[in-house]
Amino acid sequence: SLVFGNDFEHPIRNRIPPGFNAAFKIVKWAIDPGLDGDVYADKPYLYGNALSSINVLSVGPKSGKEATVGKPAGTPSDEEAIKEGGFDGGQEVREKLNIPDNAAARQKWFLGGHDRLEQWQWEEGRLYKADFFNPYLDFNEFALKLPGFSLKVLGYLGGEDYLRYVLKDKDTGEVLFVVVFTLLPKDQDEKGDAETPQPDKSNASSSDDPSVQPFEPKAGDVD
Repeated sequence: SLVFGNDFEHPIRNRIPPGFNAAFKIVKWAIDPGLDGDVYADKPYLYGNALSSINVLSVGPKSGKEATVGKPAGTPSDEEAIKEGGFDGGQEVREKLNIPDNAAARQKWFLGGHDRLEQWQWEEGRLYKADFFNPYLDFNEFALKLPGFSLKVLGYLGGEDYLRYVLKDKDTGEVLFVVVFTLLPKDQDEKGDAETPQPDKSNASSSDDPSVQPFEPKAGDVD
C-alpha cells in the first residue's frame, strides 16, 4: 500500500518538545485519523495511507487511452487546479467501489476499514493526479498551529531547514516522489532581493573612461 507523510534521515528524539504526545493526538483528531509513525526511531516518520491523507485525488485514463482534448469542465489540464473525481474512464473506477466524489468524504470513506483499502488497486499505467495542503502548518514559519496549541517545528528538526513530504510503498520501502519545503533565512532572502549597487557617476569625467581618447588638434585642423 502507498503511504504519504513526513520522514527524516536523522534522529530527533532528543529534540522532541514537551507536549508532543498531546499535539499528536490533536493532529490525529483534527487532520488525519489514519496517521501513524515513530518519532523516536533512528529515522523518524509520520505516515498516513495515501488514499486518506492526500487532500485531492483525481483518477485518469490508463496508458493507450488518450485523454479527450476539449472535454467539458471537470477534465484536469496542466493549467487547471486538480479537482477531486475522475476523467476519461477514471470516474468509473471510483463508481465501481462507491467512492464518494467529495474529497473529505473520500478520505473518511477510506478510514472506514481495512477492507476498503484492500478493494483499491493502484494500477500500473493509469494516470493519477493529486494535491496536498495543510491549513494547520504555517510554511512561512514552519509552525504547527492547532486548536489550542502552537509549535514552531523548525527548532526541533535537528538543525535542518527543510521539511520533506514523501509518497512511498510501505511494503517495499520504494520512494515514488519527494516534495521538499526549504526555509530560507530572512537576511538571505533580503540580500537576494536587493538591487546590485550602481557606481556613482556624478563626479565621473571622460578621463575615467578608457574608451574615450583625448583629442589633440593638429595644425591642419585649425583655420
